[in-house]
Amino acid sequence: MMISKDIFSDRDIIQIKDMGKKLDDLLTEIELFKKGAPFLKIVKPATIGDGIVAISETEMVKIINLYKERLKQYDFIKFVPASGAASRMFRSLFTIYNHHYPAKIDDIKPLENKDKQYKEFLEFAYSIKRFPFYQDLNHIMAQHKLSIEEEINKGIYGEILRYLLTSDGLNYGHLPKALIKFHAYPDHIRTALEEHIVEATLYIKNRDNQINLHFTILPEHEKIVKSFYKNIKNLYEKRFNLVLNTDFSMQEPSTNTIAVDMNNHPIRDKNKRLLFRPGGHGALLKNLNSINADFIFIKNIDNVTTDRYKPIETKYKKVLAGYLIYLQEKIFNYLKKIEKDELDDKELNELILFSKGKLNIIFPQNFALFSKKEKESYIYERLNRPIRVCGMVKNEGEPGGGPFWVEGYDSTPTLQIIESSQIDMSSDKQKKIFNSSTHFNPVDIVCGIRNYKGEKFDLTKFADHSSVFISIKFKEGMKLKALELPGLWNGAMAYWTTVFVEVPIETFNPVKIVNDLLRERHQSN
Repeated sequence: MMISKDIFSDRDIIQIKDMGKKLDDLLTEIELFKKGAPFLKIVKPATIGDGIVAISETEMVKIINLYKERLKQYDFIKFVPASGAASRMFRSLFTIYNHHYPAKIDDIKPLENKDKQYKEFLEFAYSIKRFPFYQDLNHIMAQHKLSIEEEINKGIYGEILRYLLTSDGLNYGHLPKALIKFHAYPDHIRTALEEHIVEATLYIKNRDNQINLHFTILPEHEKIVKSFYKNIKNLYEKRFNLVLNTDFSMQEPSTNTIAVDMNNHPIRDKNKRLLFRPGGHGALLKNLNSINADFIFIKNIDNVTTDRYKPIETKYKKVLAGYLIYLQEKIFNYLKKIEKDELDDKELNELILFSKGKLNIIFPQNFALFSKKEKESYIYERLNRPIRVCGMVKNEGEPGGGPFWVEGYDSTPTLQIIESSQIDMSSDKQKKIFNSSTHFNPVDIVCGIRNYKGEKFDLTKFADHSSVFISIKFKEGMKLKALELPGLWNGAMAYWTTVFVEVPIETFNPVKIVNDLLRERHQSN
């Protein structure tokens, strides 16, 4: 039974309207909680030769050259979801600080095998001098008449954690991940945000010697991020002799979703106002849709590496973009001919083979019975869409969704990036298919968002808006359900033309916990 509108007061209606939402949106969200998020049906994993392309070195040279030529012609931008706070990076350290102060090594060591948080803390403690923020930590503790060396020698880390994590010191536990110092070089140290700038200089500097960047950030981080960027902008423009065009955007309040209790009733805060939560990275579809460019590179804020390893990253960025340009130019040529009714039978057959072989389009079983006009109309609709080329890495145990063939609304399989939460893991068959995946998604994507007439697509029209996530969260000790919108590279791009290309593991260097900074590809020497 549909929930009644009567449960919402006049005050609620004003709150909902002020957020840019409609009452019907909330009713739909609550119905989703009641019914449960619909599962997708995966048919099989995408593999090399069956949904994933392995490009030869010879072909890469041609594709990279094509990219270099088109770099002068098209507008490129790098889109970086940077809304994440660094609190998750330091979760284990927070646990030790909050529950085991003064955090003596001798007290923690017996607990090492009890939980991974203790192992993570010990690894952090034993390697503390290798972190790029060590000197900053040393400096701020000295300002407060504390010696970090003495604390380390005593094996007591409580004060070290306090000055690392809280506002008494560096406040790293509450900063955006974009502003955490990731890499130490002989003459300077770079944050994650700075590494994205440096990386971008290597592949999207345009004909006017400019680089276009876009970072999504949280409203509470807007002031500190923009202030930091303002202070470093001139430095990097002079160092690389270019102009940085950087925009920042925030998740719109209208993309927040209602929180409910375990009985699917709306939750209110201490002021009796409805409780809303951020709608996950899928909410960034509106931010992405606002960008005016020909091509968009998408990469997460924490997936960067040091200068030693940037050449291989740069190479595959150009490969992904070059391959997209190659495909898109062929698509545009065919679509223009269809529009002008200039496609002959031979070209139609070539287009069908191209669609199957290069674009992974599976046609309906009765497609052969279609008339020429019907075939052209079907292909036109399938190709006149945004296109994305996504890097896929061989599965070596890293976190992340994977590439799968998924049963579509008309039972025709399509290529999608799928998270485990999107499938019914209680089904042995579905679980077996999911676990048989050979590759995973590192979020290394290049998007073409214009049609063959040069017009920008409305990306919201190519999302599967029913492909939501329901997760369990806690608010002040209270258990609640949270609704996340279709993931930006999951349901939000469900009806795009999708191509997967194999890229090496060296292009994937995420920092999910602070100790990831100890990995080789985050060490500059």
